[in-house]
Amino acid sequence: MKDHLRAMIEKAIERAFGAGSLVSLEFPAFDIEVPRVEAHGDFSVNIAMVGAKTQKMPPRKIAEILLSHIEDDSGILGKTEIAGPGFINFYLKPSAWLPIVQRVLGAGETFGRVDDGKGRRVQVEFVSANPTGPLHVGHGRGAVVGDAMADILSACGYEVEKEYYINDSGRQIRTLGNSVWLRLKEIRGESLEFPEDCYQGDYIRELALEAKDRFPELAGADDEKGVALCARFAADSILGGIREDLEAFGVVHDKWFSEQSLYDTGVVDTVLKDLESSGVVYEKDGAKWFKTTDWQDEKDRVVVRNNGITTYFASDIAYHKNKYERGFDRVIDVWGADHHGYIKRIKAAVGATGTDPERFQVILVQLVALLRNGQPVAMSTRSGEFETLKAVVDEVGKDAARFFFLMRSYETSLDFDLELAKKKSNDNPVFYVQYVHARIASILRKAADENIHEDMEKLFLLQEPEEIALMKHMARFPETIALSGANLEPHRVPFYLMELASAFHTYYNRHKVLSGDAALSSARLVLIRSVQQVIRNGLVLLGISAPEEM
Repeated sequence: MKDHLRAMIEKAIERAFGAGSLVSLEFPAFDIEVPRVEAHGDFSVNIAMVGAKTQKMPPRKIAEILLSHIEDDSGILGKTEIAGPGFINFYLKPSAWLPIVQRVLGAGETFGRVDDGKGRRVQVEFVSANPTGPLHVGHGRGAVVGDAMADILSACGYEVEKEYYINDSGRQIRTLGNSVWLRLKEIRGESLEFPEDCYQGDYIRELALEAKDRFPELAGADDEKGVALCARFAADSILGGIREDLEAFGVVHDKWFSEQSLYDTGVVDTVLKDLESSGVVYEKDGAKWFKTTDWQDEKDRVVVRNNGITTYFASDIAYHKNKYERGFDRVIDVWGADHHGYIKRIKAAVGATGTDPERFQVILVQLVALLRNGQPVAMSTRSGEFETLKAVVDEVGKDAARFFFLMRSYETSLDFDLELAKKKSNDNPVFYVQYVHARIASILRKAADENIHEDMEKLFLLQEPEEIALMKHMARFPETIALSGANLEPHRVPFYLMELASAFHTYYNRHKVLSGDAALSSARLVLIRSVQQVIRNGLVLLGISAPEEM
């Protein structure tokens, strides 16, 4: 609809030029927007205002000239008006919106998809939690943001791959192994003081008990062998649990990439040597440093400590270089907000290894406050006081958990109300949206029982303001998907669905779909089926079910 209106405006400009009514042939870009106030029309155009300087005349005069050359070849224009300092407001006839219903049902499950990506390859890496403990609700928000964002980008025409980076090397894995090993010693009856820097949760003791039964060789092992075996076993076990929790949450990664593999194949050493040769990495005080200050970082960063052990940054450099070597045009990392300071150094790594840093983007996900009886639940994998993602999904369900995580911008902190998420009422946003899909399914079943059939030819009978409002909302769906993908803002989709659901509830409360008028009923059945299709398409993008009954 915007494209058609833009074409009308451009033709009017050309005609105004031909008539010699405008001073300059040069005209700047202009915006066509949907007014916030419905009384201001269906579309508002600022072309007269942005062109005033070039045309050397008041905006309202330009608007008058342009409107005098408007020709409505397709007969969709109801009226026009000049508002304020020079906005041109366009009011379309109800018939202008009828093709939207046909487009929705014609496209079916593909309605809303756009081709902005043109098949360019994008990798979205998300979750990537250290395999040192179960996923908590903070991981859950990052998981669904990354998952939904990847699916939205796919709907925008990109070829998308979802990846989980397994931090299965380094100090935290050794700490995990030591934690399990020490608990195992306690189980055997040894008296020892459990270090504060070890992982404290009950799951550590459970892992120790399992290791004791599975690995009899641990009985005679020294500390070095015991810690190493416990570390590998515990990390693999926890990672298996993470996979299961994510699958239950509807999150499936295309690839799981091991950090340890970068060391096993010598990639980290090779990349560091190349950076030393180019002068990006230098030696000082017995350690090796990366010149991240050359890339606007506040200070240079250590990649190899003076004891010869590499830092996480070293493997991150190699890992991100590997991403672009796999042919991705863009790389998007989803991190917790506490990693904000890490962005510049990874951009430096990307640039120093030969890739434009602008091809690297980061989504920073803010914290989740899980509320129980109005009190936040403490979450810390080190102390063992955390609410697992699995527990939340088991309590409120996958659909509610995903919707609640997504319905607010990830740039803002989120209060997750468990009691609200469990409600089976319109107070619960996900129920509010899903109920539209289920209610329409019920109406369609009733219509079939009463032998009332849909009739596209009767769409012209749809004249009620609430019917036109539904069509306008559906027309916005492709633009919502495009903006969501362009701005990396998945929350736009649940917000859109809540608005469409609200418009449907308003319509349903004021008008009977199955009325005494058979022709009108047939038209309204077509309308509500198109609404159901858009709701379903949106929910599918979010990884949420579209129930036929509730």
